Amino acid sequence: MLARILAVAANAYRESVRARILIGLFALALATCAYSMFVAQLTMGQELRVVSDLGAASASLYTVIAAIVIAASSLQRELELKTVYPILARPLRRHEYLIGKFLGTLLVLVVFVAIDAAAVLGILAWYGKQKPALVVGAVGLLLAILAVLVFRAQRTRVFVLVPWALAAALAMWLLAAPAQGERQLVVASGVLVICEAAIVAGVATLFSSFSSPFLTATFTLALFIVGRSADSLANLPKKQFGTTIVAGGRALSHVVPNLHLYVPPARSCSATSRKSRRGRTSLKPHSMPFSTWVSP
Repeated sequence: MLARILAVAANAYRESVRARILIGLFALALATCAYSMFVAQLTMGQELRVVSDLGAASASLYTVIAAIVIAASSLQRELELKTVYPILARPLRRHEYLIGKFLGTLLVLVVFVAIDAAAVLGILAWYGKQKPALVVGAVGLLLAILAVLVFRAQRTRVFVLVPWALAAALAMWLLAAPAQGERQLVVASGVLVICEAAIVAGVATLFSSFSSPFLTATFTLALFIVGRSADSLANLPKKQFGTTIVAGGRALSHVVPNLHLYVPPARSCSATSRKSRRGRTSLKPHSMPFSTWVSP
């Protein structure tokens, strides 16, 4: 069973990574990273904070959009091209096929987040007083390795991105050591984004099994918005909304997944370490335990 699921996942990854919408979202993510560098130039000593905040926010936005679009259109694309019929004609169960599609989509999202995080961490290394020659050399070496791997592995070139993206994120994480607090924020946000995107992709895969791509995207987006507002729905004021609406909102917050858990608190994204005027050193919100980031 595992071999059949992995085969479906590899095929789903191969098809999804070539999608034009994914390439467009990736270009937007890189453009946002470049925009963060422009905005950072307009701040007074807050370059690292701006880059990390914009990088974390853009990664969450584009990854969720990619999860909805890929999961909603993947199954329908195979139905239109009629490539799903030879697959289902083999000794493959329906749940194995759906699990494989979900894992393939999740792998695409992991690669997407890893490359985006590598770009943000590279910018943090540049602004974090890391040696410029070291940063430029590492980026050039990573790109050269990618070019060689893509040229040598012609049949499996799409799978080269998986280890390369993880290696690039690790290399940039090491180079961004001077920006310790912001580096922790970017890495933690990346992990939370992957967890949130896994839930969104799973819901979209479920909806795509019995509805059209448009309805799948609509239902998934609606559930995502409600999930992000689960905390607010659970704490509606009775004076403004009444007992019935408050009870309905509380019940709805227990039904939908609470996606707000995967968003770092605003104080972690906006505050920086600094010394107060009285000479006391304030603590870094980025250095708080990871468990406090995901607490409701």
